[in-house]
Amino acid sequence: MAKLPSLAARKVVRALKRAGFVEDRQRGSHLIMIYPESKARTVVPVHPGQSIKEPLLRGIVRDANLSVDQFIELL
Repeated sequence: MAKLPSLAARKVVRALKRAGFVEDRQRGSHLIMIYPESKARTVVPVHPGQSIKEPLLRGIVRDANLSVDQFIELL
């Protein structure tokens, strides 16, 4: 299993969009993204100047029903 790097929120959002996710709504600094066909949902915290660390990023990848390797390929 590959190790996930710390990433800026915009890079995470871009990778999820490449996987087929779309922006559903945003509440404060939390962007909710859904996969239209399966209704899978994940929340990406968008805080300018801060990166998303590995434990939270791993949770986002798990919520998106992707493997770590698939997510890294989408980056």
